[in-house]
Amino acid sequence: MHVIRRLDLGYFVRPASEVGGPEPRVEPVLAYLVRRPEGLLLFDTGIGGGEPETEAHYRPVRRPLPEALAAAGVSASDIDLVVNCHLHFDHCGGNPLLAGTPVLVQAVELATARSGGHTIDALVDFPGADYRLLDGEAEVWPGVRVLPTPGHTAGHQSLLIERPDGPVLLAGQAYDFASEYGQAVLARRAAHEGVAAPLPGYRAWLDRVAAVGPRRVLFAHDHAVWEPSE
Repeated sequence: MHVIRRLDLGYFVRPASEVGGPEPRVEPVLAYLVRRPEGLLLFDTGIGGGEPETEAHYRPVRRPLPEALAAAGVSASDIDLVVNCHLHFDHCGGNPLLAGTPVLVQAVELATARSGGHTIDALVDFPGADYRLLDGEAEVWPGVRVLPTPGHTAGHQSLLIERPDGPVLLAGQAYDFASEYGQAVLARRAAHEGVAAPLPGYRAWLDRVAAVGPRRVLFAHDHAVWEPSE
C-alpha cells in the first residue's frame, strides 16, 4: 500500500512585518503521513511549545499531533520513522512525543539547531531523541528518497516518494507557497531555453528535482498543490 495523507496540525499568524504587506497572514501547518510496505513515515510533526516571545510573535493555534494521528487511524506508537524538513519549532514540535523513533535530519541542520537562536532547544534535544544524520541525498526506503533543498535553512530537505501514478515531492518549506515554487520552475525553464537576461534566479536543487519530474509537489504552509502543466 502506498498512501500519502496530509495532517492539519494548526496554524500561526505571520506578522505584517514578515509578510511585506499591510496585513498579517494566517498560514497552515501541515505534516504528511506516508504509508509504505516498510512502515509508517511522518514528515514533520507540528508546532512545538513556544517561548513567550515566540508565542506573542506568531500566535500559534495548535492541533495536537496525537489528535491528528488518531483522525488518520494511527497513534504515535505506530510511527516507524520521522523526517523533519528542518528543525524550526513549527516543523519539529511533536518530535518529543515520538521519543525513541528514528528522526532523519541533515547533519548541518542539527548542528545549526544546536548552535542557538535557530529554534526551541527543548524540541531538539529531549529524552529519547534518536537522530540519524544525513549528509546530502539518501534513500530512506525503496522508492523513498531524501533530497537536500537548501534555502529556507542550509539544512532543509524534502522527501521524494515514488508512486504508480508518478513521483510526489513533499517539499516542506523549500518554498513557502506552490505559486512561488511554480515561478521558480518557470524561471529555470526560461534560463535553460536561453531567454535573454534579466531573469529571476532559482535554487540550484531544482535541477535535481526536474530530473525526477514530480507529478505533484506538496508544501508545509500551503494547502495548494503544484502540478506540471502537461
